[in-house]
Amino acid sequence: MVHHSNLVPWKMLAQRTGATLRWLGLTDEGRLDLSDLNEVVNERTKLFAFTHVSNIVGSENDVALLAARAREVGALSFVDGAQAVPHQPVDVSALDVDFYAFTGHKMLGPTGVGVLWGRDLDALPPFMGGGSMIEVVEMSGSSYAKAPERFEAGTPVISQAVALAAACDYLTDLGLDSVKEHEIALTARLLDGLRSLEGASVLGPDSIEMRGSAVSFVVDGVHPHDVGQSLDDLGIAVRVGHHCAAPVCRRFGVPATARASSYLYNTESDIDALLEGIERVKAFWL
Repeated sequence: MVHHSNLVPWKMLAQRTGATLRWLGLTDEGRLDLSDLNEVVNERTKLFAFTHVSNIVGSENDVALLAARAREVGALSFVDGAQAVPHQPVDVSALDVDFYAFTGHKMLGPTGVGVLWGRDLDALPPFMGGGSMIEVVEMSGSSYAKAPERFEAGTPVISQAVALAAACDYLTDLGLDSVKEHEIALTARLLDGLRSLEGASVLGPDSIEMRGSAVSFVVDGVHPHDVGQSLDDLGIAVRVGHHCAAPVCRRFGVPATARASSYLYNTESDIDALLEGIERVKAFWL
């Protein structure tokens, strides 16, 4: 259920180092299949990487449980929180993870900037050299600054960082508990509506229990790209494609999906317009 950004880098690392990449499967409901968790995450595991909330099927994982399994076997845990941080309160200390990452553009901030939180970033060597990340430079060797500076070589993305801080302040002032409550109501309305539409089906949980607001769906007999184009003609914006999670589409036997991602700026009338739009898409194509 992970985004390519939390899969491809680990594949590249495995190819470079000879490590073995192993993974957990998905249930028919689009949730993480934990039946073989103890076999997949075992004493040989060095890093357990997983998503907090899936960007394609919307499932929310029990991060504390998964991080605890990593800790049991002496592995590090890495969590992609891009679809969680903008939508609900997140306490990385309570989750007891080692690394937690998220991006600015999913939380009303700019593109090109994100956050990596780590339990002990000073234990990691720099991945890039340059200005601002050093402590002392000699021709015979260099010492590096403490985190986070040691990972921020070169000219910083000043405007993006300022804008991301403004987005954080805005969401904090608004109250992420309120954002979550608002999204639950919209997501429940959308899931109920899709359930009542003949020929429409949801990839992922069809209830609001442990799920985010991103809802991927398909319409029988209509390619998702055509669904998206037709909705666009009606002034309704959805995302279509494999959503940087191509293995999930193959798992469920679909070429792509349409995805509706409601957020704090959406209303019940937006959900109703989408459902009505899907009916019009069906009438046009079928």
